[in-house]
Amino acid sequence: MSMVSCLVVLVVSVAVATAVGSVNSSRFDELFQPTWALDHFTYDGELLQMKLDNYSGAGFSSKSKYMYGKVTTQIKLVEGDSAGTVTAFYMSSEGPNHNEFDFEFLGNTTGEPYLVQTNVYVNGVGNREQRLNLWFDPTKDFHSYSLLWNQRQVVFLVDDTPIRVHSNLEHRGIPYPKNQPMGVYSSIWNADDWATQGGRVKTDWTHAPFVASYKGFQIDACACPSTVAAAENARRCSSTAEKRYWWDEPTVSELSLHQSHQLLWVRAKHMVYDYCSDATRFSVTPMECQHHRH
Repeated sequence: MSMVSCLVVLVVSVAVATAVGSVNSSRFDELFQPTWALDHFTYDGELLQMKLDNYSGAGFSSKSKYMYGKVTTQIKLVEGDSAGTVTAFYMSSEGPNHNEFDFEFLGNTTGEPYLVQTNVYVNGVGNREQRLNLWFDPTKDFHSYSLLWNQRQVVFLVDDTPIRVHSNLEHRGIPYPKNQPMGVYSSIWNADDWATQGGRVKTDWTHAPFVASYKGFQIDACACPSTVAAAENARRCSSTAEKRYWWDEPTVSELSLHQSHQLLWVRAKHMVYDYCSDATRFSVTPMECQHHRH
């Protein structure tokens, strides 16, 4: 493997398929590593658990950074009273002008629904929050959460249903995240100053530890060595006449008709907050909101 070029990584092997029962999945330690609070991790075969208590949360990161592709993990969120806690799954580059795509799962009191907050940072600027509730209880079983990223769009998916699309609108003069390799991260932490009902409901530590469970790690993306310049990574991870990458194919350059209907259903039935509609925060509607179809 050359260290001066990007490697298209599809984690598929007979050994892995036998170990975890899915040809597109891999063990945690093949793709990721704990980044803090190692004593808050528990491993049981393909299952990983991270816990939050009144001493610490925990987090992990991918061993490689990627430019375009799809990353997925299956998560079962904290059961019972999870108010004040946040479990996050996201991609991010580094530096003050970083790009980032966030899933943040906001805990709640027992019997009240989890809220899923998504956000997109471009060149260090975020403030693009959307929040929705889910059409299932995410604490009772594992569900897949995915980020699809190519030169045309960023798609947030839950069980392969799109819940958000951030389109490339550079032709409108709007920056798009396309030239910074991203790591893949997850963490659980205490955020009771804002996470539940705007911080009015605090974390009840008598219910600790709060445990998030993971399995089914999948990365089908272009892995980029840190020794290569960002512009070179972007070029090597993009299709040319000599090579074609699946993330540049027309079938994933925009949502299908069925996916568009799914997204409209999610927005109509489950969205509870959209920054594009928040006139209190934004006296002028953000430019991308004026042009996004969805």
